[in-house]
Amino acid sequence: MLNPATYDFPIIKETIRGAWAADVVRGNSALEPAYIEAAQRLVERGAVAITSDCGFSIRHQTAVANSVNVPVATSSLLLVPALLRQLPSSSKLAILTADSRVCGLELLGVDDLVQRARLVIGGVEGGKLLQNEMRRPPLPTDVADIETDVAGCITRIRAEHPEIAAILFECTGFPTVSHTMRRTTKLPIYDVVGLCKMMMASIG
Repeated sequence: MLNPATYDFPIIKETIRGAWAADVVRGNSALEPAYIEAAQRLVERGAVAITSDCGFSIRHQTAVANSVNVPVATSSLLLVPALLRQLPSSSKLAILTADSRVCGLELLGVDDLVQRARLVIGGVEGGKLLQNEMRRPPLPTDVADIETDVAGCITRIRAEHPEIAAILFECTGFPTVSHTMRRTTKLPIYDVVGLCKMMMASIG
């Protein structure tokens, strides 16, 4: 997310005060004012769209979007309702997250019980990535370790749910392996990088 080579447009960043990974992943409503302040600083600095570097920031989507006058996409999880409608009703959408223990259905924007039954949530909470991110300060994780975590989770959930027809990556660390996972799984894989590119393409 923070690598300038990821996009074909310039990025600027702000750090949210007090937003350690543990607080963002597990949810801490006290962070919301800091999210709003950071978004407003970005707009003051010239940002024309805003995203975040953790998919669990979706908890603050409404507050941040209401605080600025530019498009806001805090998380790839915003795509869930649209992706369900793209797929056959007999299929399932897998959501791959850094920590499935705290990725509740309330974060996914799907109220219909029939549609909720089509969602499969898998996590890599036992892997290197989450362990490293939870440190203060966080440690970098090798791409090979991320690939091991993600591939293992995908294999497990596909064995349990052969109806899976597409995968959505919640974690902003996962796009580093999106291309590899698309090639190995032969499934459509969506992530926050694709969402950001779509958002910027709409601005022109």
